[in-house]
Amino acid sequence: MCYNKLNEMKMRNAKMVFKRKVYDKLAEWKALSAGKSAVLLEGARRIGKSTIVEEFAKNEYDDYMILDFARENKDVKNNFIENMNDLDTFFRNLFLLKGRSLRGKTCALIFDEVQLFPQARQAIKYLVADGRYEYIETGSLISIRKNVKDILIPSEEYRIKMYPMDFEEYLWAIGDEVTIPMIKDSFQKRKALGDAIHRKIMKNFRTYMVVGGMPQAIDAYVAGKSYEQIDFVKRNILSLYEEDLAKYDTENREKASIVYRTIPEQLENKNSHFKLSKVDKNARYKNYVDAVSFISEAMIGNECINVTKPEIALELFADRSNFKLYMGDTGLLVTQIMKNRDSTDEDLYKALIIDNLGINQGMIMENVVAQMLRAAGHELYFHEYLYTPEGASKEKKYEIDFMIVKKKKICPIEVKSSSYMSHKSFDYLIQKYQLKSEDRYIIYTKDLRYQDGIIYIPIYMTMLL
Repeated sequence: MCYNKLNEMKMRNAKMVFKRKVYDKLAEWKALSAGKSAVLLEGARRIGKSTIVEEFAKNEYDDYMILDFARENKDVKNNFIENMNDLDTFFRNLFLLKGRSLRGKTCALIFDEVQLFPQARQAIKYLVADGRYEYIETGSLISIRKNVKDILIPSEEYRIKMYPMDFEEYLWAIGDEVTIPMIKDSFQKRKALGDAIHRKIMKNFRTYMVVGGMPQAIDAYVAGKSYEQIDFVKRNILSLYEEDLAKYDTENREKASIVYRTIPEQLENKNSHFKLSKVDKNARYKNYVDAVSFISEAMIGNECINVTKPEIALELFADRSNFKLYMGDTGLLVTQIMKNRDSTDEDLYKALIIDNLGINQGMIMENVVAQMLRAAGHELYFHEYLYTPEGASKEKKYEIDFMIVKKKKICPIEVKSSSYMSHKSFDYLIQKYQLKSEDRYIIYTKDLRYQDGIIYIPIYMTMLL
């Protein structure tokens, strides 16, 4: 069933039910698990977890029931605490309290915002073993210490990470089902798309970058709302994240809030490195490590870690004190950049889309590359190294923006904010380490090109790495 059932778009609660790739991951879990595990869909707030889970349950089960732990009363919660040893009583009480039962051969219980009531998550072990129903959990800030304190995490839980809508999902939302197959074909064959097609796709991609991947923002865009209205939606999401930082991490909330708010300023640094001195001149990494980890674990930011050696086991060489921090959604980054303006008018957004605004476009492009790599399943690493070029009198510092592993080989990645094609950092990297890489990618704004062993790909192809 998967995508086909989502082709028929419906309006519910004034929101569009967008086609999402995670739907197929849920379908795969359902088929392979056969009732022997629950699934936990985790991700940042407002990325569409609850919407897609309900759509999945509606299509794939005879009946379903949602327990929203942001709203459930004390009696429903106490039922989990008091009756887990007697599941007949548990379900009887649950149905009485909810005013209805579940009917059909296959039924699902949805535990929405399960991080707000960890006891329900702990109960999964017994509920799955009981076998009466299937269980779908959604949650944000799942791994935060206070949300797992004093509970036993069930081994019967299959976890799926969900991210903001990617470029392909954005194109689906605007009714474009033909562009991505062309992009994939071009990438696989290493054949350029042609100037006219490339320009059209880049215009769509720039729009995607500034609107972002939050479903509410895309919903507003599809509905024909002004960019000012879209920006208003995103500002509200940023305010929600600020509230979460204060609510969930009382010990580090001030530090976490400052770190998060300063991400745009940090990305404007040379090489985008996060400098704690810009947060506090006396700051030390050990005092801020929990705040940075919180932002990463909450999936509202993407942490990129320096590796001291370009080896395939990248994590073994991670120097976590040297890091970059990107926003989880590039559309939110754009809004954060322009937050000091009283309003964001049409001209401002349109200027950004056509690359005609006096801000650092490189940071926006690097952020969206990080976002796309993360959504594709890659951990984020970069590499700094010293090298003495031939004819030079002393060592110079060079950097590879991102490093991923493909087919057990290092793939270095450079991001260019223009058509610039220089690749000294690649050349010196290979010379210094005698590195055998699978592929080398320069991500830039022009059409695909293969030259000197380097694949130059337009930024919208990052999703295919």
